Amino acid sequence: MTPPWSIGLMTGTVLDGNIDIAALRSDGERIAEFGPWQLAPYPDDLKPLLQETLRIAADWGFEGAEPEIFKRAEDQVTRAQSDAVHAFLKDAGLKPADIAAVGFHGQTVLHRAPATGRPGRTRQLGDGRAMADRLGIAVVNDFRSADMAAGGQGAPLSAIYHAALLDQIVADPSTAVLNLGGVANVTWVDGDGRPHAFDTGPANAPLNDWIVDHGLGDMDRDGRIAATGTVDEARLARLLEHPYLSAPYPKSLDRNSFTSSMAEGLSAADGAATLTAFSAAAVGRGLDMLLNRPDRLIVCGGGRRNPRMLEALNRRAGVDAVPAEAVGWRGDAIEAECFAFLAARSLRGLPISFPLTTGVPSPMPGGHLHLLKAHA
Repeated sequence: MTPPWSIGLMTGTVLDGNIDIAALRSDGERIAEFGPWQLAPYPDDLKPLLQETLRIAADWGFEGAEPEIFKRAEDQVTRAQSDAVHAFLKDAGLKPADIAAVGFHGQTVLHRAPATGRPGRTRQLGDGRAMADRLGIAVVNDFRSADMAAGGQGAPLSAIYHAALLDQIVADPSTAVLNLGGVANVTWVDGDGRPHAFDTGPANAPLNDWIVDHGLGDMDRDGRIAATGTVDEARLARLLEHPYLSAPYPKSLDRNSFTSSMAEGLSAADGAATLTAFSAAAVGRGLDMLLNRPDRLIVCGGGRRNPRMLEALNRRAGVDAVPAEAVGWRGDAIEAECFAFLAARSLRGLPISFPLTTGVPSPMPGGHLHLLKAHA
């Protein structure tokens, strides 16, 4: 029997202004068919609101009542993403009845990993109940809270989907998946089929912020600014002494765990070069922790479009880094596909987090399912 369609939604912490939307046929174990996908732009007024929300969330730090801006931003995120799904279905010739569920990740505004004597906390903006009512489709959201309540890191959740992708191309443990979003995370599947995953360090967030701070745009497009700079090797060596990089996995980061201040005092170009080198070198430190170090990385996320980042991975992480498209994957769709896959797993009660990916005691399901309300 052909599995039904699920739809996945993802907006990252780099705030690129897009809603990633993808349809996937899957039973939550294997990928049956890749469906349509698109990057739908947020309304013009939403990105500034989210930037302000992230700033306020960092100051809030899970202390006291939630800031008032959260409710306003959550409502607008939910409406914008619901409208985007509605338009996506129309363009794809799909009806709500064709969709088993929407996997609605929501907008992460703050994520705090657990520490000794302190439980982890996470907050994604997104009202799953409201989206289900607006679309007439079941919605799964809040994928991370149950994991964190059980003592897990709450991230990364992409490991089980990356494992399915690797299985589809019959990859062996010499190949791993690297996602370069605001934060970088790696997935490696061992010889027994168990996924290992963790955040290696920053990816695009500090670099993007550095470029914005210097009035040079919203990102280092094609790595052109870094290409004109010189890496401060002494500073890079100091940055690589950060205790996070030597901490055992599972482990996770917030967007603000590593910031653009790492390059303070450098020129715009040298800062961009140094931040790029640090993100890549931190990946190498992470790969060193795996039982068998992979020699190839399939790179997804926005960072794969930065040739300087890929060059830095080859040089400083000691791997052959290739973009997702080199193996036939849709690099811009993978994160959204992941949440379609997780929605399908949630519908079946299958686990979405594991001891070697988030640190939960045993494999566990997750996500909050919002079924359609019965009509009187």
